[in-house]
Amino acid sequence: MSVETENQLVDDNKSAYEAARVVAATVEAHFSRHLAAARDRGEAELASQPDTQSIETMIDAAFWASLRHEEGNAPKISLAFLPPEQTVQPIVFGKSLPLIPRTLTKLAPAVERPGIHYGVWFDNGELRIWGATRKVPSFCFVLEVIEPGLLVVKHRRLDGFGKFANVAVLKGKRVKIVDEKGTSLPDCPALLAALLAFTSPEEWSENHNSVNLLVQLAASMRAHGHGGSLLVVPAGDDGWRESIVHPIQYAISPPYTGLTHLLDRKATEENHLWDASLRKAVDTVGGLTAVDGATVINEHYEALAFGVKIRRAGGSAPVEQMVITEPIVGDVAEVVHPAHNGGTRHLSAAQFVYDQRDALALVASQDGRFTVFAWSPCEQMVHAHRVDTLLL
Repeated sequence: MSVETENQLVDDNKSAYEAARVVAATVEAHFSRHLAAARDRGEAELASQPDTQSIETMIDAAFWASLRHEEGNAPKISLAFLPPEQTVQPIVFGKSLPLIPRTLTKLAPAVERPGIHYGVWFDNGELRIWGATRKVPSFCFVLEVIEPGLLVVKHRRLDGFGKFANVAVLKGKRVKIVDEKGTSLPDCPALLAALLAFTSPEEWSENHNSVNLLVQLAASMRAHGHGGSLLVVPAGDDGWRESIVHPIQYAISPPYTGLTHLLDRKATEENHLWDASLRKAVDTVGGLTAVDGATVINEHYEALAFGVKIRRAGGSAPVEQMVITEPIVGDVAEVVHPAHNGGTRHLSAAQFVYDQRDALALVASQDGRFTVFAWSPCEQMVHAHRVDTLLL
């Protein structure tokens, strides 16, 4: 049996988690490619290359651990493939522990909070758990258990800030490989520039400020669990006001510029202080999206209003169709009516982008789905980009 990208099924009549074996070589190739590119650029303090067998072993152990319960609770675990000497101030156990489901389930409560990982490395030729750490090097292989049967392979971004980059998602018998090159998108430069920020490693390293802020704002919106909409509009252009109901109940005057100022100060501040300040500012804006209605920021990340109601612009027609894709290898674009993609929040976001074609709309659902809406000049329709897989 084999696992197809996206919808391939795995035979679970074996004691081993077959999806781990099938995906391991693809994951190894991803890390090998990006580590080699980073070394060629002269990057320092890079992670060790994970090999196929280690990847398979870690995924297999984590999967079976995810199906166990400890005191009635399903485990949430994060594993990092690195030796203790590749991190800073780790907690090192006096004796390494076996990398088996029972051990992982017992240890899981200690690493439930974000940013803590159990370190896994070789001890006498065997992968074992040596301790825990908060710091991992760039492109470190990290495996996270989200819920029973749901695992995410990810790594620290090269610039070190914010949410880790997802490589693959395994949910039971299904495997999704992130399409980091955007091959699932139409061949449309304007659309790619707007959406590849979520997937492309080249974008992370070359333009990390704006790219990371879109990703971090999306992750913050998804994390608060209330659902919400974020409209990103051109700076210095009030055309977006034609697509909202007036008066604006929660206008921000003067605009909140916390994110903008922090971007300007990055070069002059210590990294850890800047990172902490930016996270607070991101959550400040992300929190506004929990209020009913949409939050509006401009392309310079100045917050202009929140709780706004979207309406069809005067003289505009209702949006009748859009193309929807997911940045997963093997995904096939589908043209649907916007009402088939979600509720009122999704439909209003699609209408906003249909009317305001230089804008983006980011929509989080309470169930965890996340969609980025952008106008595709090549397709001449709204493009809905499902990015939940990238935000786990």
